[in-house]
Amino acid sequence: MADGGFFGDRPRREVTSESRSGLDLATVLGIGGALALIGLAMILGGSPGSFLDIPAILIVVLGTFAVTMASFSMDEIMSTVAVLPRAVTHPRVDAGDAAERVLDLAGKARARGLLKMQGATLEGTADEPFLHRGLELVIDGIAEDEVEAMLRREMEATAARRARGVGILRRCAEVSPAMGLIGTLVGLVQMLGNLDDPARIGPSMAVALLTTFYGAILSNVVFAPLASKLDRNAAEDQLVQHLYVLGVLSIARKENPRRLEMLLNSVLPPHQRVRHLHV
Repeated sequence: MADGGFFGDRPRREVTSESRSGLDLATVLGIGGALALIGLAMILGGSPGSFLDIPAILIVVLGTFAVTMASFSMDEIMSTVAVLPRAVTHPRVDAGDAAERVLDLAGKARARGLLKMQGATLEGTADEPFLHRGLELVIDGIAEDEVEAMLRREMEATAARRARGVGILRRCAEVSPAMGLIGTLVGLVQMLGNLDDPARIGPSMAVALLTTFYGAILSNVVFAPLASKLDRNAAEDQLVQHLYVLGVLSIARKENPRRLEMLLNSVLPPHQRVRHLHV
């Protein structure tokens, strides 16, 4: 049977690294659009320069990072910095495409045998390291329960790393309004302490108001949306990895791909379920 025979009533889509990676427009347009609207409101008000205050920036921005750093280790902070770009350029694999891929691999393994998958077929999964490692373990003859245990441990470790990153961003979202409130109190104290000097009342009032402004923007426009997006991306990646585990174990058991299709559809959302093995 030809390879394409495992893909029924819709054309097969190859999932490659080029088709999977790119700019996440929803994140860019969402955060960028919100910041642009705020900037436009400042400009239309006629005095955008009045919204720039160095002491307020120091209190809110540097204060937020300092307090967040005190809540976590440096390694955790650096790992979050490393995964942060994934919210904007997330290498996303559609769960339906992942299901198609493992069905194709299962069909090839059943038709040709495991050992014949070592060539171009295995190299074709190099853009998906998790799937590639799982297939290598199966082809090397590792016991099925050991393969599952290793893949599940890797899934748990990946999920834990991403959960730490989401937790740090959410901590930033909690701290930034608090630092804004602290800055407001600092500005009010300075203002009340200099009521006899009108020249110093204005700058103190600016600190009082702008720290709250900066804290609200950082929390609600930057940190909270990025945390939610990373959390969502992690959940999608977890689903894709789960599909890969099911596919690798099915290949190890030399099961009929039709059974694998039913198994994959049992965990896929309704709109992403596949029907490639139906005549």
